[in-house]
Amino acid sequence: MKENVLDILIYLFENYMFEDDEFEPDQETLAQELSMAGFDQVMIDKAFDWLENLAVLCNEHELEESSQAPGSIRHYTETEMRHLGVEARGLILSLENCRVLDGVSREMVISQLMDLGVDGIELDHLKWVILMVLSNYTGGEGVTELTESLILDGLHTCIH
Repeated sequence: MKENVLDILIYLFENYMFEDDEFEPDQETLAQELSMAGFDQVMIDKAFDWLENLAVLCNEHELEESSQAPGSIRHYTETEMRHLGVEARGLILSLENCRVLDGVSREMVISQLMDLGVDGIELDHLKWVILMVLSNYTGGEGVTELTESLILDGLHTCIH
């Protein structure tokens, strides 16, 4: 049995994010499919809560401009540093420098990572969360290219 909220989120992202057809299953249908795929109901509920929280964050920040001053640095709390290692924080900073993330999307990424409740976020998991946040935050604009850069090619396509 699969026990990770992130596994569920990745499954949903891979199976429904880039679908060309207009099929939009309701939450009950998705929950049944996830259950049949071997996911635990408690984790399914947590994944739906995570997605709902992301939608709320995106709606709250829809018109908000980043108030981050150029050259400013994000200071992490002790709790955030326990969850996000040096590599994860470095990737977030690199994506800010490349202008893939702005101050608002960066904060949404960090918030959603913290909501996973996982110690020691792996770099691959961070990349998936970034893709999920940006696909919701930007309405999917540019996410296909970003998917290729982050997941297939790594960060080197962003940094020149």
